[in-house]
Amino acid sequence: MPPAPPQPRLTRPLLPLWAAVLCAAAGGLLLSTAFPALAWWPMVFVAVPLALMSLIGRRIWSAGLVGLVFGLAFFLVNVSFTARYLGPVPWLALSIFEAVLTAVAAIPITLAYRWLPRVRDGAWARLVALPALVAALWVLREQLLGTWPYGGFPWGRVGITQAASPLAEVASWVGVAGLSFLIVFVCASAVEWVRLRRYGDLRTAIPGVGVLLVLVVIPQFPTTDAGSLRVGAVQGNGPAGYFDARGRNDVLNAQLQATAPLFGEDVDVLLWPEGGVDSDPTTDPGTATTLDALTQRLDAPLVVAAVTQRGDEYFNSSLLWEQDADNPVDVYDKRHPVPFGEFVPDRWLYRQFAPDLIDLIQREYTPGGARPFFDVDGVGVGLAICFDVIYDDVVWDGAQDGAELFMFQTNNADFRGTDENLQQLAFARMRAVETGRSVVNISTVGTSQIIAPDGSEIAVIAADTAGHMLEDVPLRTGLTPAVIFGGAIQLLLVGGAAAALIALGVIGRIRPRNAKTPTP
Repeated sequence: MPPAPPQPRLTRPLLPLWAAVLCAAAGGLLLSTAFPALAWWPMVFVAVPLALMSLIGRRIWSAGLVGLVFGLAFFLVNVSFTARYLGPVPWLALSIFEAVLTAVAAIPITLAYRWLPRVRDGAWARLVALPALVAALWVLREQLLGTWPYGGFPWGRVGITQAASPLAEVASWVGVAGLSFLIVFVCASAVEWVRLRRYGDLRTAIPGVGVLLVLVVIPQFPTTDAGSLRVGAVQGNGPAGYFDARGRNDVLNAQLQATAPLFGEDVDVLLWPEGGVDSDPTTDPGTATTLDALTQRLDAPLVVAAVTQRGDEYFNSSLLWEQDADNPVDVYDKRHPVPFGEFVPDRWLYRQFAPDLIDLIQREYTPGGARPFFDVDGVGVGLAICFDVIYDDVVWDGAQDGAELFMFQTNNADFRGTDENLQQLAFARMRAVETGRSVVNISTVGTSQIIAPDGSEIAVIAADTAGHMLEDVPLRTGLTPAVIFGGAIQLLLVGGAAAALIALGVIGRIRPRNAKTPTP
């Protein structure tokens, strides 16, 4: 039997394991500071290199370990709001599960650092091909967490950290996934530039600096001015939380009281938040009569949200309510109900571990199938209900259906005193920039904002405050490249990353092997 070919020497770990663990933990913690409430967006350019450095040269199990540490350090801070009312179990369960997925998805990044130099280890491969592959695999990880299981939880995407930064405008061209890719590419290229140690050759700085310049210089894709719509949006600050003590119609009455200052004003449409009424107006005659009277008093249609029932199914619904009409005239049902918040997947399984918590969720919300779009007196309005806003498909579908502005309805009452509402607002702001559309983001308890197509603030209602906004909100037409090609960009990055990594693994095994000096 011929002797086995010599095995290639692995890329030497950049850091000893103990240092890599500390580096990963620091990276996760620093990444959490890039999100609201701190929103220190430049920290992403420190956090991502720390995370990548901890993975270079690692074996599979140690890569999983440092990936787990990074995920725990990030998610335990970033989603700490989930412990506000339900205690540590949901917070720890979500954080640990997302960290485990992060650990699994860290392994392909480590393999990229190991396998690509086997096939091609020149300077440009190190400065261009390797950062591109690593950045695409990072996006693959974000897509994994954002789609699986039970619809995923796309909460901690790197691109969202830039919602209030000058780099956000690039999202109008390539979407949030594309922005994540470009940021991680810059970080990965900077790491390789330092490792290459060719500081005297200025050409080696071109890939990283060039992409960074693209991020800084490229303006937002222009959409077309289509006039304005005078929108009233009301935050009632009623007892809308799951554990809030309340009587019949207390939330509805709080909304009505906060709406009263708009009586007599010129209003084209009134927007109320998710959870703005206590009962189903499609089956409760008293609530329906109240909404009818409100639209008559304002002489304007109302976009209201309620829990609706059809047969044995419950939906979290947005309803278009008009004067002198067979109401509701249109309905959008939330497309992405929150697992373990609005429904319990595999209830029989999870009830064995936390029966008291699981039994709190008695109603199972059914995902909606309608398009997220209303025609409001000839103006196209795109819709999203609460966590819908973190899913690309809902926003893109609304824009493609003809939305000239977006109305996002949410209820943050179960997260009072946390930064959950500010993190969700970052998504809303990024959606405005990504689509080139204004966004009216209204909550039961705040923070609520009207956001211009460029992401700037038009009006705001502070958290835990009853009030209203009344503004001439800009309308826009025309689709951005992010809306048109966003899905294709995601597919290219995710599919391309997986295919490239597999190809590198195969080629590295079948090509003639040379014993090389390990890359530092």
